Parts: sequence; C-alpha cells; structure tokens
Amino acid sequence: MAKSKIFYVEDDATLAFLTVDYLEQFYDITHFSDGAEAVKNFHKGNYDLCILDVMLPKKDGFEIAQEIRNSNTEIPILFLSAKSLKEDRIKGLKLGADDFLVKPFSLEELSLKIEVFLKRSSKAPIIAQKSYEIGSFQFFPNDYCLTRDAEKVNLTERESALLKLFLDNKNEILKREKILTALWGDDDYFMGRSLDVFISRLRKIFKEENTVRIENIPRIGFKLVME
Repeated sequence: MAKSKIFYVEDDATLAFLTVDYLEQFYDITHFSDGAEAVKNFHKGNYDLCILDVMLPKKDGFEIAQEIRNSNTEIPILFLSAKSLKEDRIKGLKLGADDFLVKPFSLEELSLKIEVFLKRSSKAPIIAQKSYEIGSFQFFPNDYCLTRDAEKVNLTERESALLKLFLDNKNEILKREKILTALWGDDDYFMGRSLDVFISRLRKIFKEENTVRIENIPRIGFKLVME
C-alpha cells in the first residue's frame, strides 16, 4: 500500500532533519525550508496532508495556507509554531487549518495527529448525493461550496461538515458537545474555540439572509433557524 504524501515546510534545519527522519518511517514526506519555494512546488505533488511552520522566510505559513486553500479546500493543514498566542491559533483556524501544534512538541504526538487527520479525510465524512437550499444559496456538501447566482463561496471540509450537521438538524437545538464530537471526536477547549471560529464564519456568510440564522443557546449549544 502506498504511503500517504506529506507536504512539510520548516526552516529550522535541525528540527526538519529530526522530523523527516522520524516521519519517513510511516509517510512519503517532502520537505521545503523556503516558503516561496514550497508554494511553487505544492501543485506538483498530489499531497495528502500539509505541515506548515508559521515563521518562514519569504512566505510565512499563513500565506502558504491561504494559497493552498484557494485551490484545495479539502487537504488537512497542521500548523507548527513556537508561539502559543491565541491570536495566531485563531488566525490559523480562520484560514482553514485543522490543528495548531506549539513547539517544542513530541514527534509521537505529531504522528498521531497526522494519522487522525488522514483517517478523517479518507473516510470522506461528507457523502451526500444532494444539494441544500439555504436562503438564496445552494449548498453542495461534496464540493465544499455555496453558490448564489454567479457567486461561489468555498468552504473547508470541516466548515462543510458543520453546515451539513446543522442542516440535517435544522430548527433543532444541537448541543455543543454533540457538535464537537461529531466533527472532531472530542470536546476539549481548543476544539471548542475552533467551533466558535467556524460558526462565526458561517454567520458572516449568511448575514444578509433574513430567513437564515444560527442562534446561540446559552450554556447548551446552537440552532440553525430557517424560516
């Protein structure tokens, strides 16, 4: 069976050597130390997952993630950073990252996270042979996008899964724990913060829709209201 292909960008030579040496036991990993060079080569390989350092020469990890997401909304993205600032974590999640690992980290932990995201993406949790009408939008779960006339809004895989979960339970209260478990398999603090970011983005998309809103139910969860 072919190994999963990992796109890895890290400018710390020592850390990169140790990480590649460990991960290549399990994966086909390609390493870049320069952000601009990495972006140029991303589309040359059919990668299954991205690991991006935040602080990089020429293009930082956030810029690389943005360029990747412009053309690929499905591939899992894992950020690595020496910073533990909440603002950096939120920025990464808004760009469509799946997780944020703070340095120093355990290579075993990194490998476990990689395996979790690869399994989730290969399971293709959003399998639905239909589209949904949401106000003036048409939602296509398989394509991770919303359309309205000539307008197209791309979503990440996780955002699509969240929206589909809301639609399958529209006008019903969804407990926060149920949402977290359905999307991440866990309900810890950082996954909860990720959920808040995704809900904020969905609200922004539908802000002009008078018949669609995501209500916050204090201390319980959320409800997608469609009138």
